[in-house]
Amino acid sequence: MIDPQRRRRRLASPIAFLVAVAIATAACGSSSVASPQSLTGGVLSNANANPTTIPANLPLASVTPPPAQSSLPVAGSAGDALALQTSMVAIIKQLTPSVVVIETSSGLGSGVIYDTAGHIVTNAHVVGTSKTFKVTLSDGKVYNGTLVGTFAADDIAVIKITATGLKPAVFGDSGALSVGDFVLAMGNPLGLQSSVTEGIVSALSRQVSEPTGNSLPDVIQTSAAINPGNSGGALVDLKGEVVGIPTLAATDPQIGGSAPGIGFAISSNRARVIADQLIASGHVTSSGRAYLGVQLMDTSSGVGVYSVAAGSPAQNAGVKAGDLILSINGEAIATASDLSQILIKLQPGNTAKLEVQHSDGTKATLNVTLGQLPG
Repeated sequence: MIDPQRRRRRLASPIAFLVAVAIATAACGSSSVASPQSLTGGVLSNANANPTTIPANLPLASVTPPPAQSSLPVAGSAGDALALQTSMVAIIKQLTPSVVVIETSSGLGSGVIYDTAGHIVTNAHVVGTSKTFKVTLSDGKVYNGTLVGTFAADDIAVIKITATGLKPAVFGDSGALSVGDFVLAMGNPLGLQSSVTEGIVSALSRQVSEPTGNSLPDVIQTSAAINPGNSGGALVDLKGEVVGIPTLAATDPQIGGSAPGIGFAISSNRARVIADQLIASGHVTSSGRAYLGVQLMDTSSGVGVYSVAAGSPAQNAGVKAGDLILSINGEAIATASDLSQILIKLQPGNTAKLEVQHSDGTKATLNVTLGQLPG
C-alpha cells in the first residue's frame, strides 16, 4: 500500500546540511484519525495501491540470444546529450534565485518567488499555523516574511517579503505536460539549500490524499526525488518554467520506508488559480471545488455525519447530524474516502442524489445542489 508523505524538513536552520538526517515530521506519515474527517473541503481520496508481485522463477531463454548490440552513441547523440546538459545547467542557474528557504518555529520548507512585489508561493503545510517566517534567498540574504493567505484544501499558501531585486519564476502551463516530459525538482531537501533532482512526468491528474485526509485533485506524479524540505519548491520543465509545486512523496508501509521514484506536485495551473486569489484578497472565493458542508466519521454502521455546517448545501437538502450516508449518485458509500472520491469529480452547482439513513432508521434520497468550497 502506498501512503503519500509530506515533504517538510524539521531543522533548526536551513543551512544545517548533513547535521541531522531524520526525514519525518510529526505531521508526516500514515495514521488513523480518531477525530471526524472534515469534508468542508468537499473531497478526500485514497492513494492506496497494491504492490506488484514479482515471480520467484523467471522463465529461461528458449533460444540463444543474438549478439549484443553496440551501446556506443550513434552519430550526433553525444552532441545532443551535451546540448541537453547545457540546457539543464542554464535552467538551474536561471531558477535558483527564484527558489527560497522558508523557516518556521516547527520546521522548514521551500517556496517560489511569484512576483517582484515579494509574494512567494509555497505549501499550506509548510507554513502550518505560523504567521511570520524567516525567508532565505539563494544568495544567503535573510528576510522576515508574513502570511498573505492559505488554502489548506489545495495545500497552497502565499507569504510576502519586502525586498528589492527579486527574480520571480515563470509559471508555465501544466496542462501542456505529457507523460515522459523531463522535469527538475528544485528546493531544499534535508536542509541542503538550492538542491536539484531530475526525473520525468510519470502521470498526470492524479487524485492524492495527504496524511491529514485532505485530498488534492490535480496532482502531477514524477520520478524526480522529493524529500523533506522540497515541499513548496519548484517542479520545472525544460523551458525553465514552473509546472508544479512539489508536495508529497510516497511511502510503502510494507517495507517501512519511502517508495523511490514516486513523488507528487500540485499543478502550476491549480497553484496559480489559488495564489492569485490569495494575493488579491487573502481568501479563495472561487475554488472550483464541490462543497457539501459536512464532517464525517467512519463507524461500524457506515459513514456517519458528525456535524452539518449552517447554511451548507447538506443542511439545505435536509442532511442532519447522526445520519448515515449510504450512497451518492447511486454509488454505494462504505467510507468517508469513498464519498470524497466521488465528490472530487463533481463541480459546484452540480446536483447530487444523496441516500441517507436517519437516526430513527428511516431512509431518504435527498437532492443536494453542491456549493463552492470556501477558503
